[in-house]
Amino acid sequence: MPVTYTNRKGVTYHLCQSTTKTGKPRYVFAREPRGAPVEQIPAGFRISESANGRVMLERDRPSLLLPGEIAAVEAAISRRSRPQDYHVAVKHDQIVVSERPDIGGDDLASRMGASLGLPAVFTAQIRSVIDSQRSFMPVLRFWLADRERRIFSAERWCSLGSIDDWIDVGVSGPLAQIAGPTVARLGDDAFYEPFWGEEL
Repeated sequence: MPVTYTNRKGVTYHLCQSTTKTGKPRYVFAREPRGAPVEQIPAGFRISESANGRVMLERDRPSLLLPGEIAAVEAAISRRSRPQDYHVAVKHDQIVVSERPDIGGDDLASRMGASLGLPAVFTAQIRSVIDSQRSFMPVLRFWLADRERRIFSAERWCSLGSIDDWIDVGVSGPLAQIAGPTVARLGDDAFYEPFWGEEL
């Protein structure tokens, strides 16, 4: 049976195979089947889904992260006022936090509902539609800098055009200690001030 995957948005993708110019197999997920159907996931790969629901194959590398370390970041995110605006992705030796920028959806939904004379339940549905159109963007990364001592370093994503890369924010230590204070800075101007580790 061909490999399919339904992402968090409810969209089903089909794993398809084509061939590169050098004759090697290339695998891609598509909404509609194309090329040769694939009956099983290639050895050494696994299905991955991005924060925005993009489905892909990636190398199946064992995680170096401990469950408690992942839980520390997820707990910090759960304490945000709108935790649904964040996505936590666990990779081989890092945890990446992505954020959906606030575009004033609550205010927009309220004004649209009021101008159309809609009941509150419809205003909530409008907000849901607005939320579904916002894309997640990476903002924070914790990577395992010292495997033996379980020391992580925190970095923020910089997209100034001339940089477009991760920047060290001067915070390091066990995730149980640094995840909460670092995540708490998200959405605050202080998050973009460099090297603020000594303030934690």
